[in-house]
Amino acid sequence: MSDSAALPYDVFAKKCPSRQVFEHVTGKWGALVLGCLDSEPQRFGEIRSQIEGISDRMLTQTLCTLCDDGLAVRTADSPAHPVYRLTEAGEDVAAAVRTLITAVEDAMANGAGA
Repeated sequence: MSDSAALPYDVFAKKCPSRQVFEHVTGKWGALVLGCLDSEPQRFGEIRSQIEGISDRMLTQTLCTLCDDGLAVRTADSPAHPVYRLTEAGEDVAAAVRTLITAVEDAMANGAGA
């Protein structure tokens, strides 16, 4: 029995629900939003100002997806001022995304992709 067979979820299995969440996390916008939320809870506008090129529509869609996946939650002092923060699971995933971001930036600084 392999280690992956013992896991309740397997992103390599086509029908496993973890694959869909993996795709959300590793997509361009999902990874960037997770990386942005890694530091602290933020309002929509704060997130948008940090991620150049993301439209309001795409940011809204990405945040809704991350909330639906259980990686982020939306809370609000008032309906007009929601705040997004990572869940415990989201913090774990965001830490891995942040490690990947750092690795990519370091590789670029060392001549990769040039």
